Amino acid sequence: MSEVELKEEVIKALKGVYDPEIPVDVYELGLIYDIKIFPVNNVYVLMTLTSPSCPSAEAIPVEVEQKIREIEGVSEVSVELTFDPPYSQDMMSEAAKLELGFM
Repeated sequence: MSEVELKEEVIKALKGVYDPEIPVDVYELGLIYDIKIFPVNNVYVLMTLTSPSCPSAEAIPVEVEQKIREIEGVSEVSVELTFDPPYSQDMMSEAAKLELGFM
């Protein structure tokens, strides 16, 4: 699988992870800041949460890692959590804004 194909599979997997309090996936919410594919199919994800005090702060990154590990061919997965820059609703995709009634 090429780097581009693997990144597409990672994005597809991320679209299956939801914040339990919001009916939109973490990718469309804009919680994923960066996805990098390194040699031998090692995947790095830099992400945030809607707030540092999010009740699902421990569960969401673990679920992100698990979903990516399920992709055939992935060797290692590293998920880093950051709050810099702080999350804002401007980071949401148009689809997410529409779903949540912000448009």
